Amino acid sequence: MRTGISIVVSPADRGRLQALVKDRNTPQKHAWRAKIVLLTAEGVGTIEIMRRTGKSKTCVWRWQERFMEEGFDGLLRDKTRPSRIAPLGAAVVERVVALTLTSPPTETTHWTGAMMAKATGISVSAVQRIWRAHGLQPHRVRQFKLSNDPDFVDKLRDVVGLYVDPPAHAIVLSVDEKSQIQALDRTQPGLPMKKGRAGTMTHDYKRHGTTTLFAALDVLEGTIIVATCSATAIRSSSDSSTPSRHRSRPVS
Repeated sequence: MRTGISIVVSPADRGRLQALVKDRNTPQKHAWRAKIVLLTAEGVGTIEIMRRTGKSKTCVWRWQERFMEEGFDGLLRDKTRPSRIAPLGAAVVERVVALTLTSPPTETTHWTGAMMAKATGISVSAVQRIWRAHGLQPHRVRQFKLSNDPDFVDKLRDVVGLYVDPPAHAIVLSVDEKSQIQALDRTQPGLPMKKGRAGTMTHDYKRHGTTTLFAALDVLEGTIIVATCSATAIRSSSDSSTPSRHRSRPVS
């Protein structure tokens, strides 16, 4: 033991240290730290403590000093070490949060971790940590409106009942509309995403008209002929509603 180092262990601490060494469920690093302190209190020299515990001289000295400074509880925790990666600055965090609350630059519905990481120059895990800390979930949208149909509950039970408990010899068919190109808008404006709350939108929508797209390949010239026409023009027999045509560039 080094000159000037004297460890006095109270009966209560000695009992706790001995229990720590004998407990088979104790983490090994806690067990040998307690053993170093017990051997030091018994007057065993540093060389012998190194031989019995298999630890280096600096390690033995470190935990002797830790017990003298912080007592028994100091043996159960490690000193805080600096991270291998420098923490992100406040400006980077603010930029990620600000971009998340805006629409993505491409034709996508929401920001993804990889997209945000590429835009800000940080890792995907860093983006996810920032989103988690600020309660942001770009991939989630909460619907907030129910149908105002007075028979909605009865219809819901009939439809769900067909799947949960169908009648004997019943054939259940799921049929949905196959619309053409539509200009759609939600019936009510939704709220943007913010900290701790997902963006909202209604489950239903209203139409602002439809259009039809025609496309044909000119094999001779290698071009695509495109024409658009509204639904009204299709139903009308008048020649005044002629579809607008556009000839695109040749196909490579």
